[in-house]
Amino acid sequence: MLTTTRTTTMLPVEDPERAGRFYADMLGLKPITTTEDGTRIFALGQGDALGLRPAEKGAQSRQTAISFEVPDLEGEIAELEGRGVRFEDYDLPDFKTTGHIAVMGSERAAWFTDTEGNILCLHELLDSEA
Repeated sequence: MLTTTRTTTMLPVEDPERAGRFYADMLGLKPITTTEDGTRIFALGQGDALGLRPAEKGAQSRQTAISFEVPDLEGEIAELEGRGVRFEDYDLPDFKTTGHIAVMGSERAAWFTDTEGNILCLHELLDSEA
């Protein structure tokens, strides 16, 4: 039954208004509504949604909170950088990005943070026939 339901991913945000501007203006997500508790809801693909839930400072995860699958990773990075999004670069012994992108098996990915410190990701699946 859960395999046919729509989902809403909830992210904790300290300042819902500031975060809402980031998701609408920088990421281009469409606002749907604001609930009674101040959660701002945005439309995602396939009928899913993203909720920005008011939370105290420090409630954000230090792990990737949400990853958006995109068909053209470099194109999406360029578009978001043009809107002011800053991508992270990593140079660790077992993990490195080149031009903001890490290759991990059958996908490539790039990370950035929202105004609240939530870690977000763009990922592109590689063609398995290549």
